[in-house]
Amino acid sequence: MAASDRNALDARRLLLEGLVDYAGLFPPAALAMPDAVARYDEYRRGPHAWALGKFVVPVARLQEFEQVARPLLGSAEAWPLAAIMGTDFAADLRAVEDFVRRVAPDATVGAIEVKASTPGEVEAIANGVALLCRHVPDAFDTYVEVPIASDPTPLIQSIASHGLRAKVRTGGVEAGAFPTAEQLTRFLVACTAHGVTFKATAGLHHAMRGTYPLTYDPASERGTMFGFLNVFLAALFVSGGLDPADTRALLEERDASSFGFSSSGVTWRGRAVTAASMRDARARTATSFGSCSFAEPVTDLSSLGLL
Repeated sequence: MAASDRNALDARRLLLEGLVDYAGLFPPAALAMPDAVARYDEYRRGPHAWALGKFVVPVARLQEFEQVARPLLGSAEAWPLAAIMGTDFAADLRAVEDFVRRVAPDATVGAIEVKASTPGEVEAIANGVALLCRHVPDAFDTYVEVPIASDPTPLIQSIASHGLRAKVRTGGVEAGAFPTAEQLTRFLVACTAHGVTFKATAGLHHAMRGTYPLTYDPASERGTMFGFLNVFLAALFVSGGLDPADTRALLEERDASSFGFSSSGVTWRGRAVTAASMRDARARTATSFGSCSFAEPVTDLSSLGLL
């Protein structure tokens, strides 16, 4: 590998390391637990394991996960999980606590994810998490999924005041599930302005903005999806001061050659983010995205010469 390629790979790794939380249990893949666990185990041992994040599992299925994955746990590094909370938040917190007591240190709940639509709900989540933290010794992150059809700033402010993180839904299995570039820009700007770390979920199977099938059904409807490169590079550039109009343009960018990676960082149409800023933004601003496929992101990145 030439020195220039190694330098570019360094910047790509800053962007991509641990980026993909594997959500194979969720649509459109909707795999059975044994299949999802087997695939995650395979990915953990594969050549691109460095880009793999947590295994995403509903709290209601933690016991099922434990039964299926038990033979694989303890043989290597702990399995990091992201637990999706249901409607009974208090009961789910107790379930997480019980699960951690049973399986630690072979598996860890590195994050919990829960929905909220009002600042009062955010406060209730923060209070519940504070109680759980008294009993669960290992720290975890709390991501609060917020709606972004209207201005999410009050919710982002509440999330910031309680030291939580945000989660944004960037698509789904229907065309109407995708936010507009303007709505997503507003979310990114609000998170940056209030120092809130976020993750994304849904509709980010592909690296670049484009029109793709919405499910794996051969007769699937097609729709315009955000690319995960677009979303996470937009977050990095917003952290560096990119204005809303250019952020919208970056989110809608379809030309992968407009992005350049080097040992210095990443560029896009005459703008640049340094490697140091990339490292900081990944840690403090944009952590990961949930995808029901790990193979598709890897295939896209490979086809673009980014792996």
